[in-house]
Amino acid sequence: MTQLSPGLSPERWLYQLFSSRAACEGWVIRRQTRDVERLVRRTQFETELARRGFHAVENGGQIVIFCNQEPVRVIR
Repeated sequence: MTQLSPGLSPERWLYQLFSSRAACEGWVIRRQTRDVERLVRRTQFETELARRGFHAVENGGQIVIFCNQEPVRVIR
């Protein structure tokens, strides 16, 4: 089971995720669904996505986060 390191709170994990170079430059990042659910709770994660105006999709145990406010269109 994945655990947070002693000094890493869920809020800090989210901060590190969304302050990464990829996130700051509007790129795409991905994380395992189980890590999101274990480390920060899905509701807290989704709240942070909404606050930032970001979108995410989930497939095959992965969450793909679009770190910009552009519309997302599923092609197929």
